[in-house]
Amino acid sequence: MEQVMRNTLLWLSRNRRAERWARRFGFRLGAGRFVPGESLEDAVRAVEQLHRRGLAATLDHLGEFVDRADEARQAADFCVRTLERFADLPYDVYLSVKLTQLGLDIDEDLCMENMRKIVARARDTGRFVRIDMEDYAHNEVTLAIYRKLHAEFGTEHIGTVIQAYLYKSADDIRALAPLKPNLRLVKGAYKEPPSVAYPEKRDVDENYKRIIDLQLQSGGKTAIATHDEAIIRWAKERVRELHVPDERWEFQMLYGIRPQLQEALAREGYKVRIYVPFGEDWYGYFMRRLAERPANVGFVLKSLVKA
Repeated sequence: MEQVMRNTLLWLSRNRRAERWARRFGFRLGAGRFVPGESLEDAVRAVEQLHRRGLAATLDHLGEFVDRADEARQAADFCVRTLERFADLPYDVYLSVKLTQLGLDIDEDLCMENMRKIVARARDTGRFVRIDMEDYAHNEVTLAIYRKLHAEFGTEHIGTVIQAYLYKSADDIRALAPLKPNLRLVKGAYKEPPSVAYPEKRDVDENYKRIIDLQLQSGGKTAIATHDEAIIRWAKERVRELHVPDERWEFQMLYGIRPQLQEALAREGYKVRIYVPFGEDWYGYFMRRLAERPANVGFVLKSLVKA
């Protein structure tokens, strides 16, 4: 039953009619648990609060699958403004971007133009940009664009994401290893067929450990993005065994999920970075978070009753 619910929520995350219905209720659905707000200033306040708790941040202005060039350029301009807003603030902040929001499905050259503008501003302001990994259909082109941008801007200003549920991910890390890349390693949140992705959680977990181990030994920076305490315990031990310097790895978690665990790790002295999504296009992200733990649908229903 839980798998049926998960599949339904993932389908709804891409359903425009359901999105229009959800927007009628706005944050009364409970999206505020995972998304601090719709404006840049909402994001600034969230980063300030995280900083006071000893946590770093990576910002994501929500949006994906843009199909108009003007919207893609507007999204790029907003990313630049976000970098500029934090330029003089004393917070440890990255920027995460999705290539489909920046025009990838319209024209790859347009997407590259937008990405160069964003990463150039990140370089000028001393910040870092992470290219999020989307569904499997965009996997190879995302890695290709990452390689091009890495050649232009280097590891200090650009990184990307590898998803453990894909069979190909260990090979991708081996292929990227000569670049000493900065990679965020995740389990994966999109629904993919068993022809390309592990269908069983236990296999995803084992592959996650495998790619963490590969990346820790690559010489590049490793962001271990998980709330799974068994994986976290394993990662702590593996880092000690490999003598990985503190500056070469960190934990990453999602805004609003396991905040006590986030703070506990920070108190233990680990670097913890929180993924902070914001913006008006919150619906798809919100539904994917519900799909990861369908039991959370209960708090949505309670929110509607209280509204």
